[in-house]
Amino acid sequence: MSIKIWIHWDSDYQKQITDSIVNQLARQGIEIKNHGDEFFCNSGVIFSDEITSKTFEELHELSHNGQTQILACFCCETISGDAIWQLMDAGASDVLTCSNYGLVIHEIISRLRRWELVNTMVNSPDVKQALVGESHSLKTTLRQVVEVAHFTSTPVLILGESGTGKELLANLVHAMDPRPDKGELVILDCSTIVPELAGSEFFGHERGAFTGAASSRDGVFALANGGTLFLDEIGELSPSMQTQLLRVIQEKTYKRVGGNAWQRTSFRLVCATNRDLMAQVQRGEFRADLYYRIAGFICCLPPLRERTEDILPLANHFLKQNCAHKNTPTLDKSVQEYLLRRQYPGNVRDLKQVVSRMLCRYTGEGLLTVGCIPPDERPTLSEDWKEWRDINFERAIRIALSRGLGLKTISKNTEEVAIRIAVDEENGNLQRAAQRLGVTDRALQLRRAAQRQENSA
Repeated sequence: MSIKIWIHWDSDYQKQITDSIVNQLARQGIEIKNHGDEFFCNSGVIFSDEITSKTFEELHELSHNGQTQILACFCCETISGDAIWQLMDAGASDVLTCSNYGLVIHEIISRLRRWELVNTMVNSPDVKQALVGESHSLKTTLRQVVEVAHFTSTPVLILGESGTGKELLANLVHAMDPRPDKGELVILDCSTIVPELAGSEFFGHERGAFTGAASSRDGVFALANGGTLFLDEIGELSPSMQTQLLRVIQEKTYKRVGGNAWQRTSFRLVCATNRDLMAQVQRGEFRADLYYRIAGFICCLPPLRERTEDILPLANHFLKQNCAHKNTPTLDKSVQEYLLRRQYPGNVRDLKQVVSRMLCRYTGEGLLTVGCIPPDERPTLSEDWKEWRDINFERAIRIALSRGLGLKTISKNTEEVAIRIAVDEENGNLQRAAQRLGVTDRALQLRRAAQRQENSA
């Protein structure tokens, strides 16, 4: 496990204490990286005896805006509540305080090991193929879900718009569950249940329980025993079924329709909905006690419009899926721009269908070009399409002007945002970021140094 540690001490005595901590970490098999290393891709630790503006600046940079786990350790008894949240907002994943670092060395090691294990799972092929994307919002969601799935048995509630990948995430929860003898993942879409047969779907039935019941049948409570039960669109359940589901979750027992014997069941519960379930609770449409039973951990899958940096990786993923037995075409630059600027009301499922429709018109073995876009889906040649500065850009400028900011400040902030985005998207590689920005490596380094100096002033 490779750990990077930034050490900031004012005295040689404190430096010796820090060296002792570093030696203890090394004896635990943790590799120590120097603060001056170019890339910081793994978890890290910051030691300090005070909180300054430089502390926040370093946290922001070393954590890659919160994408890399950083543990902030301070040689003091307490930190004010506001300061702790400022540290977290700057990029710290956790904050420890102690007058003697020797007392918290095991806390440090346990966090680093947990983060490294979660990182390993998140970056594994199984997880990367389950939900494709490198955006910060998706990575954050995956880290949380993988950790909850692997280290706990708590119920998971997945919220998200249609087409965001809720069923894929449910499959991932089941796959990351470490139970060695776990059963199957059983899926039931609550929006497709016929009210008259709801009891049979959940509880199963005995032969002759109702007209047409020619033989006995297991319901999902029996099928999911020892495994995972995924209830999709749980917001569609009738009040009666909500009550019965709550009882099974609490008691872990049920009876088949038409039966007298109590059956036992034990399963991990994963639920999903595209509705605002809390709003339904407040309106009395969904039982509050059931909501708090199923919402042990709440995961909100972001819509595609909030993670546009995942559009092209997803498109290439769907191309590979559709071209499994032949060469995968490369997207022409104009097609890439089209995909980035297009609206996706159906989210990832919508993008998948767009790629599929383009492949229907694709010929040859070269680039997938604009001619592959169906005529009725091509953009109109309006000024809005030609102009890269969209309505959000103009809105930001209007807000800045309304607050009295001048042209110099607006230009400076625009440059800072462009630099941050380029560096983040290139995973900290300044050479590639400089190429995208149209400047030299040296010029980019000088700009970043000037920004840091201004921020610390």
